[in-house]
Amino acid sequence: MSETVEHLRDLLADFGAVSCRRMFGGWGVFRDGAMFALVVDEAVYLKADNDSRHRFSERGLPAFSYLRQGRAVSLSYYPAPEEALDDPRAMRPWAELAYAAARRSQTSASGR
Repeated sequence: MSETVEHLRDLLADFGAVSCRRMFGGWGVFRDGAMFALVVDEAVYLKADNDSRHRFSERGLPAFSYLRQGRAVSLSYYPAPEEALDDPRAMRPWAELAYAAARRSQTSASGR
C-alpha cells in the first residue's frame, strides 16, 4: 500500500471502517461499499456531485481528469484541500461530504 493511502487511512481512523483497494492504476477508498475517495499518483481526490461540487470549485480545486484514447475525461472527484491532508479534524467534514455524495450516487444508480 502506498504511503499516501496509509496516511489517508490514519486521517480517517475515526471516520468509520474504511477499506482501500487497487483500481484504475491507483486506489479506491470505500466505506460501507461506497467509493468516496481515490488516490492517484499520491494525490487524494474526494467524490463530489451536484449537491457538493461547488464546495470544491469555490476553492479553485479542479476535477480529476485523465487521458483516454487521446481525450480528456473528467471524473466527479476533486483534490482534497491541503489542510485536510494534515489534520484528521480538518479531513472529517470533507470525508463526510464525499461519503454523502458517494451514497447519493449509489442510491440514484439503484433507482434506475
